[in-house]
Amino acid sequence: MAIRVVHFGLGPIGNAVVRQVASRPGFQVVGAIDIDPDKVGRDVGLVAGVKRRLGAKVSADAAATLRRSKPNVVVLCTSSSLRRITPQIETILRAKVPIVSTTEELSYPVGSNVRWARKIDRLAKRAKAAVLGTGVNPGFTMDALPITLTGVCERVDRIEVDRIQDARTRRLPFQQKIGSGLTRAQFRKKVEEGTVRHVGLAESVTMVADAMGWKLDRIVDRIKPKVASRRVSSRFLSVAAGQVCGLVQDGVGYRNGKAIIRLHMEAYLGAPESYDAVRVAGSPALSMKIAGGVHGDIATASITVNSIPKVLAAPPGLHTMRDLPIPSFAPGR
Repeated sequence: MAIRVVHFGLGPIGNAVVRQVASRPGFQVVGAIDIDPDKVGRDVGLVAGVKRRLGAKVSADAAATLRRSKPNVVVLCTSSSLRRITPQIETILRAKVPIVSTTEELSYPVGSNVRWARKIDRLAKRAKAAVLGTGVNPGFTMDALPITLTGVCERVDRIEVDRIQDARTRRLPFQQKIGSGLTRAQFRKKVEEGTVRHVGLAESVTMVADAMGWKLDRIVDRIKPKVASRRVSSRFLSVAAGQVCGLVQDGVGYRNGKAIIRLHMEAYLGAPESYDAVRVAGSPALSMKIAGGVHGDIATASITVNSIPKVLAAPPGLHTMRDLPIPSFAPGR
């Protein structure tokens, strides 16, 4: 039996997940939900760029879609904000369906999001369904991956992760999210508004710290602009010299006044090299580098689909990548 999947949210990542689910024989797309009037009523395969009909039309009515399609799992790709997706999660859990979500703030809820996470955990247990927040970052490169590497250590003193990306290969919403094309003043304003930033560094720092058993004094999340020294272009944007072409962001966790977790991210148009690197200070000391980096869009869709079997096998409640078994490529049942 194929795993029956409903897709909730058909933006760039949601559509990428549809394409992967449609290409794997162990999965079946049985429904799709989106509020965009240009998508409602159309076959989800055509909306998502599958280039063939999948026999499921996009609907704006989530509850009706869930009743009609009887899915085994819902993939939720609508927002980075945990507060905003909580009503959507409530609707899904009323139908007693497990969830895999790409919501960054759900990956390892911190701060004010903890109360929303506790509510979701209660609802999931009542519905006897598992819920997971995942993605490439947060969800893998800056948390699950370094945590897994420390499995061969007898002592860990410090963990550092670098994620460097040439954003020219990424989708337009990502390029806009990192501030490409803004002036420095516009960049500062949007950082203050919270519309230009990578969401998830505090979540990843906290996940790593909890895995290591470290009680942190504080976490800082610093953002600054990367300014173009010459004109640089993607297929979506052209950025003049002196304009912002991306961002540099650091999430740092302090223990006893010392920085013991440092997550460094650079995402900008024209980065000379893309890579992901992890350094573990301890015994043994470890250093690894993924040349070319982990492609954010492909990897986010992939880890979402590959986590579905783990979520279906998990006990009811809210889970994280730290407490579920390590995902691997999953063709389906």
